[in-house]
Amino acid sequence: MKPIFRTNTNHTGITIIDPIQRRQFPIRTSNSVDPVSTDTDAFRFPVDSAAEIVTNTLVLPYVVIAHIRTIDGDVLTKVEDFSYEQLPQGEYLIELNAPIRIYLRVNSGVTIASSTERMEFDFDTEARIRIGARSYHDQPGATVTTTATPRDAMTALSTFGSALKTTSCERSLPSLRGHPPEIELGNRLHVPEGLSPPDTGVRIELPPELSMIFPTSSLAYYLGATVVPGDEPRLVTDRGFVHPLDHPQRGFEGEIERVLKQSLFLDCVTRTEGLYQIPLHERRAIEPHVDVAFDELYEKDLPEQIETYLGIPFETVEKAVPTWLLSTTVTNEPSNLEALPYLANNLSIVSTKEENQRRESKPEIRTPIDGFLRGSEAKRSEQRRRNRGSYVAPTRTDSVERAWLGRGMPVSANKIIKSAFENKLERSSSTDGIDITVVCNEREMSPEYDSKNNLYGKRDELEFDIDVHRNLSVDELESVLTTPTDFLHYIGHSNDGEFVCHDGGLSAESIDDVAVDTFLLNGCRSYELGVELINSGSIGGIVTYSEIANKTAIKIGRTIARLLNRGFSLRSTLSIAREQRLVGNQYIVVGDGSIEIAQSESGTPYLCHFDTGGDEYELRITTYPTVDSGMGSVFTPFIDDIETYFLSGGDIGTFRVNGETLRRFLRLEQIPLVVDGEFSWSTDLDLESL
Repeated sequence: MKPIFRTNTNHTGITIIDPIQRRQFPIRTSNSVDPVSTDTDAFRFPVDSAAEIVTNTLVLPYVVIAHIRTIDGDVLTKVEDFSYEQLPQGEYLIELNAPIRIYLRVNSGVTIASSTERMEFDFDTEARIRIGARSYHDQPGATVTTTATPRDAMTALSTFGSALKTTSCERSLPSLRGHPPEIELGNRLHVPEGLSPPDTGVRIELPPELSMIFPTSSLAYYLGATVVPGDEPRLVTDRGFVHPLDHPQRGFEGEIERVLKQSLFLDCVTRTEGLYQIPLHERRAIEPHVDVAFDELYEKDLPEQIETYLGIPFETVEKAVPTWLLSTTVTNEPSNLEALPYLANNLSIVSTKEENQRRESKPEIRTPIDGFLRGSEAKRSEQRRRNRGSYVAPTRTDSVERAWLGRGMPVSANKIIKSAFENKLERSSSTDGIDITVVCNEREMSPEYDSKNNLYGKRDELEFDIDVHRNLSVDELESVLTTPTDFLHYIGHSNDGEFVCHDGGLSAESIDDVAVDTFLLNGCRSYELGVELINSGSIGGIVTYSEIANKTAIKIGRTIARLLNRGFSLRSTLSIAREQRLVGNQYIVVGDGSIEIAQSESGTPYLCHFDTGGDEYELRITTYPTVDSGMGSVFTPFIDDIETYFLSGGDIGTFRVNGETLRRFLRLEQIPLVVDGEFSWSTDLDLESL
């Protein structure tokens, strides 16, 4: 379903809605408007839908980066916070980096003014404005059936590149990478017509083994490569270039990782010679150290670009490469082939483990000390304990997030369940606001959610519908779980795979059609409950392995809620909580950990670190890419005198700022902080003391 344009009911203007990703972006106008559908070909960039309105003024709900371009796409100027630009009469294309990619085409003089809180476009006269919108969302366009034999699996993997919207270096932009086709295991190989690999002139040769195929999935997708059997792992182009993929130090998996990272990174640098001519920090960092004419390289085809990229020692650019978002450890089971399209869509680094390598001792769990736990006193069944399997240790990496695909219970990583991705694809589209359901089934736990504290919904630009239920019976809770909602925050006891109600227990296994998209089950040992919710229709959630103390759970639950409300994914939310020692190994994500319940105002969620005690502050910013703003996306902080863009992923750098600049930055939105080593929020801080 394409983005739609809806007339606002509470004020003049329109709201642009992405029904699939459930993103909203309201725009105020100086008069009542009625959007009329128009041609999508009027924009230099691809858009999914377009509408036309007539007005004098557009007011955005908050500041976004706006690029003012000619109608041919050339950048004239960039506008962000505290900007004032006057443009003479002319035809302009204005690109808004909002949660939905938006383009405005107008023939008029225009004045653009912004503060910390809003951005306004004033036109010389009542102007006809064409608005184009492009969703960041993509679904698999087809399904490839393959057997478990490695040669057939290679053919299936070769179709991934058919989803790329371009084979130029601009495919480094997440919105120009489509979703790879689904894979389904069957009795014979079947590739639907039209799913042949793009003609990139790149192939990857591998020994026909699953342990070689799994790690290659993201690289084959990103390069649009054909994967074929070979005696040795290597990358080959039609120019005769050969690059071995079994490095003497890094090994096979390490070299695949290096080629993927270096290819995307240098594509991001090279694309600054095209339609996205921005001052990129990473280009400035590496350009003095590489003998590359990026303006000439931009005009080359993919094989020649790859040859140039891999001719640069990785050590030369490694420090400038952003921290990768996701690393996934996969066991060599044929059934895991079906999850590869979803991992490749996230450009996940993939490593493998044999079945006999995966066992891990029980993770260290913090012992509750306050006496009141969130599990009942009933004994846990031995059978259910056996069904949970053994603990497993994913490969240690420096990625922002880690995941595990296979049997067992991962320590400090997302437990991927393939049905979660399928549930996400079947998720119904919606033009409504964000539905939040809170269930508190234990009076002593009620401080975790207090409606006066606005845990959810404190976003002026988003519509939230919050339902709160207390002390539910089994039948009432089952009704809640089968009622569509974007997010369930469950506060209460759990025991032996059941929700504990005042009149008995409710097993998620007994519910055929769960309508909850995402969830936080903040009770003791809620892992089995979460897995069953995924198997019955949910997409992802945060659960627990062990007993949790009530006071600890209250603090953790509130922190998780606030992070999710600011646009962090399930995985990023738990990564932050773990890094700040708010949780240990007892909390994990199950299902699709990339899902978010709300959009980030800045496009990419971020965390800030600084220490107090001086006249100036060293402000360190850590970014957390999302599916929409994934690897290859850019971020710029609204800080005085910072005109540079940074590639998203981990720390983008440290900025020396004075107190006034820091205060102004922290007032932009509700930002999670680490101040003097303690986790906090910008809205909870006494900014005048800085």
